[in-house]
Amino acid sequence: MAVRRLAEPALQPKSFAFTAENLDWAKHQIAKYPEGRQASAILPILWRAQEQAGGWLPQKAIEHVAALLGMPKIRALEVATFYTMFNLEPVGQFHVQLCGTTPCVLRGADKLIKLCHDRIGEQLHVTADGKLSWVEVECLGACVNAPVAQINFDYYEDLTPESFTKVLADLVAGNEVKPGPQVDRQLSAPLGGATTLNDPSLYARRSAGQGLQPALRDADAKKPGEAANLREAPVPKAPAADSSASGKS
Repeated sequence: MAVRRLAEPALQPKSFAFTAENLDWAKHQIAKYPEGRQASAILPILWRAQEQAGGWLPQKAIEHVAALLGMPKIRALEVATFYTMFNLEPVGQFHVQLCGTTPCVLRGADKLIKLCHDRIGEQLHVTADGKLSWVEVECLGACVNAPVAQINFDYYEDLTPESFTKVLADLVAGNEVKPGPQVDRQLSAPLGGATTLNDPSLYARRSAGQGLQPALRDADAKKPGEAANLREAPVPKAPAADSSASGKS
C-alpha cells in the first residue's frame, strides 16, 4: 500500500468545526456506542467531516473529530491515512474514481484512464476551474457492468470513451446526467432484454391422462385440484427382513 500523506501546509485551512447540523448528527452517531467506546464512531464522523470540507479531509478536520471523540490525534490520523475512502488532498467538485482492476481493463478501462490523463491531468490534480479530479481505484464491485467509474456518490457503468467524455462534459456544464449503465440495459440485466428461459415448453404442465398442457398464465382462472381424500393412498412397503426371518438359530 502506498504511503498516504496529508496535503502540504499551503493547502490546509487554518481551522475546522462542524456546522450545528453536522454536530448534532455526529453526537447521534456517538450515542450508539457505550461509554468509553466513542472512538468506534470515527469512520462515519470522518466521512461527514470530509463531506463538509468539500470532498477531502484537512488536518484540522481530523483533529476536530479526534477531540470530539476524546481520542488521541494520532489515532484519528492513523484511520484517515489508512482508508483510501478518505481524500487527503483537495479534490474537484466532481471527483472521478475510475476502476482499473482486470475486469474493467478487459472492457476498455485503459482507454478511460488515458482519457482522464488527457482531459483532467495527473491523478489527484484538480482542473483550473475546480470542477474535475480523478484517481484510479481498485474494484468498485460492479464488474458485470464494466468499465465503471464512481463520480462523487454515483456509479457510471458500461462506459466507452465517447460516453465517458459526454458524462464529464455534462457534469462540468451543469447539465443533468443519468447515472448507472450508459447503454440500453436495465441495471445489470442482459443487453437486449431477457435472453434465457424464453421457451414456453419450460413452463408447461403435465396432467394425468391429459398429457402436456399449456402453462397457466396470470389471467387464467385457477381451478382446485382433486380432493386429498379421493386420491389413491400410497401402499406402504413391507418392512425389510432381518436375520431372525432367515430361520437360522
